[in-house]
Amino acid sequence: MSRKAAVPTVSNGSYLQGQANGRLSSMDSGRPAQEGKVVLKKKVTLLRGISIIIGTIIGAGIFISPKGILKNTGSVGMSLIVWTACGILSLFGALCYAELGTCIKKSGGHYTYILEAFGPLPAFVRVWVELLIIRPAATAVISLAFGRYILEPFFMQCEIPELAIKLITAVGITLVMVLNSTSVSWSARIQMFLTFCKLVAILIIIVPGVIQLIKGETQHFKNAFAGNDASVMGLPLAFYSGMYAYSGWFYLNFVTEEVENPEKNIPLAICISMIIVTVGYVLTNVAYFTTISAGDLLLSKAVAVTFAERLMGNFSLAVPVFVALSCFGSMNGGIFAVSRMFFVASREGHLPEILSMIHVRKHTPLPAVIVLHPLTMIMLFNGDLYSLLNFLSFARWLFIGLVVAGLIYLRYKRPDMPRPFKVPIFIPALFSFTCLFMVALSLYSDPVNTGIGFAITLTGIPAYYLFIVWDKKPKWFRKLLGK
Repeated sequence: MSRKAAVPTVSNGSYLQGQANGRLSSMDSGRPAQEGKVVLKKKVTLLRGISIIIGTIIGAGIFISPKGILKNTGSVGMSLIVWTACGILSLFGALCYAELGTCIKKSGGHYTYILEAFGPLPAFVRVWVELLIIRPAATAVISLAFGRYILEPFFMQCEIPELAIKLITAVGITLVMVLNSTSVSWSARIQMFLTFCKLVAILIIIVPGVIQLIKGETQHFKNAFAGNDASVMGLPLAFYSGMYAYSGWFYLNFVTEEVENPEKNIPLAICISMIIVTVGYVLTNVAYFTTISAGDLLLSKAVAVTFAERLMGNFSLAVPVFVALSCFGSMNGGIFAVSRMFFVASREGHLPEILSMIHVRKHTPLPAVIVLHPLTMIMLFNGDLYSLLNFLSFARWLFIGLVVAGLIYLRYKRPDMPRPFKVPIFIPALFSFTCLFMVALSLYSDPVNTGIGFAITLTGIPAYYLFIVWDKKPKWFRKLLGK
């Protein structure tokens, strides 16, 4: 393997971090490439970009538990409004990231944009929480859904053993890691195939739902807003559930340096993907309610399976397989994208140097991919993963809100920055306000879990001063960090 060469640049005044490391140039900086230099290749086309976004957004959530939104809104009509509002809000956020991705042509997503706007400390805290908790836990959760649904057809008459689920999950995680370590092209091709499978799975639900509507099966939509009134306590949790189901629209920005013609392809891929996903999600939920009442939906462990069993007979066995493929696609897209965040953070001196190395022949960020494997396995076999995600869902939206606020800040701080794609200022203002408002309401509605997540996030501050700022580290400590 070879470490990506650091090309010295003059600091633009935004920061000098650690031991006076300057900001590293992006791969699109216009500097001539050094002969023989090992770099990540530009292999993400428009179609592959769309498949990364759609394939990562559509995971298990839309097939398994839309009941989170229904439970916290109290009625069928309000739940559909929240699904639509979350789709529009996610589109607004995605458009903001499209602007950032076309004017800051570096990979790394949230980390890179916070670094550019606000400097190294908040950027380090973001990547610290992502590496230690958020990404391993999120990967383990979606992988567990993969393991459960890939085994579902073999255990139709009995409960699936938990050990069997975890073992097949571990195999799935390892397979994804090997795939992303071996070939960028094959990772992208498989992601495109799995995205096609996800869209087929959604159509399998939507088409029978439309047929049910044509037949006049609308009894569950009568008095659609009748039921328990939505409360101030419930709405932020409903939006969290919805925004979690849509999360993934930002992953293309993690691989900006590998996107062909990013000025054109990033905005196009984001807009096309979000329209497809939003329409698909809303129609899927409408289809559910043509066959399943609100009460039955709240009792169902897997809404798509319940829907298929009532309408499709023996063909319903195909649904768990499609759900498993959907989860595998989310695993693959998430690992592909987030490994680039660790690669860039290492390149900037915020993570051990080994994570910014690229395989000489395969041109993959091999160490940045495999570093997640042991952490994910620890999460898989220990602890309550769902509670852990509840702790940290607020942290994700806090930092995404901060990124979009940084877009507004950069408009004034660096007005001359080239912006090939520019959104109206009200879009980032509305989106960042909504994110921060949701975070504030979650402190009120779920203070224990949110407080734990806040405390875990704050551990990044002493870690920054220990690992990055402290100059007089012992020799063994420097060697441990790869410096």
